[in-house]
Amino acid sequence: MDSALPASIPSDIIVEKPAPREGKVLIDASRPFAVESPARTIWVVASTLAAWATCFALATALPAPWYARLPFTVLTALLATRSFILFHDVMHGAMCRGNALWAKVCRAFVTAYGFWILTPPRIWKESHNYHHAHTAKLVGSHIGSYMMLTPAMYAKATPSQQRMYRLMRSPLNVAVGYVTVFLWGMCVGPFLKNKKKHLDSAVALVLHFAQIALAVHFFGVGAAFTGVIGSVAIACALGAYLFYAQHNFPDIHVQPRETWSYTRAATESSSFMEMSPVMHWFTGNIGFHHVHHLNPQIPFYQLPNAMAGIPELQHPGRTSLRLKDIRAAFALKLWDPSKGRMVGYDEVGDQHAPMAESPIHRENALP
Repeated sequence: MDSALPASIPSDIIVEKPAPREGKVLIDASRPFAVESPARTIWVVASTLAAWATCFALATALPAPWYARLPFTVLTALLATRSFILFHDVMHGAMCRGNALWAKVCRAFVTAYGFWILTPPRIWKESHNYHHAHTAKLVGSHIGSYMMLTPAMYAKATPSQQRMYRLMRSPLNVAVGYVTVFLWGMCVGPFLKNKKKHLDSAVALVLHFAQIALAVHFFGVGAAFTGVIGSVAIACALGAYLFYAQHNFPDIHVQPRETWSYTRAATESSSFMEMSPVMHWFTGNIGFHHVHHLNPQIPFYQLPNAMAGIPELQHPGRTSLRLKDIRAAFALKLWDPSKGRMVGYDEVGDQHAPMAESPIHRENALP
């Protein structure tokens, strides 16, 4: 059947599709989903942390050869990723709100877990809140995120700064995120910078190495690797990649600083990561990243409902954990304003050849 409108219908009664909402209007549309269910929060906190603790104990203390404990190492890492999302949501105030006893107890357990996964609260809040407020801004992009430069900015970097930038955005940095992103970035670095302010970073380090020492003392070196080091290393690598890919995907749009918009940054500079239901469960729905960036007050278990209920959130840039998408994410290195997309180093023309003696802008300087 022909679906065209009959010619007899006057054009002035044809209803036009409303323009997509932006700014405060779009944020307001997300508020009905920023509602916490106490019963559900208690359940996800109790069940997730209990499952994680059980697998951690089996990976560490099961009386079996080290290779027989490896499945529990992987499970511990996956459950650690989900548990981290609980910590992440509590830090945002999306879960465990208020002064009710249940909220205080849940908050205490989740915050304690943050120390285990090497994310002490103070530095996490500082860096992550900054990231949310400045997503996809070129200047200052290295705070709480992976640095992003334009070809022109990259060309103005010294050779040593360019090497550091390449290393920061390399698969190796993500793979060893346990050391670079978490041990150093969340613990050692902040503590050395301000010992008094970031004392909790030192506490996280002491607790982490104390766990390793206790595992070696009571169960042997193999137990320390299958229980503590192995599970944390896998979880950190997975978390580092998720964070990398959710802001480095082919359809990302980076706005000029002068015209930057919070809601556009959420919907155009944060991806939706396609996963199986099982992986969405293990990763705490963090794949709905564009929804989270629009309103970080939405509990993770409400993110799918928000995406389904808000038309403006239903057509995001997408990526996945498939090998081709992982390779595509790592191929994206620089934001090229002239092309309106991320490019690789091989796409940088001669006009952006390195300038050895001209350092990049101080505000976006490499460490």
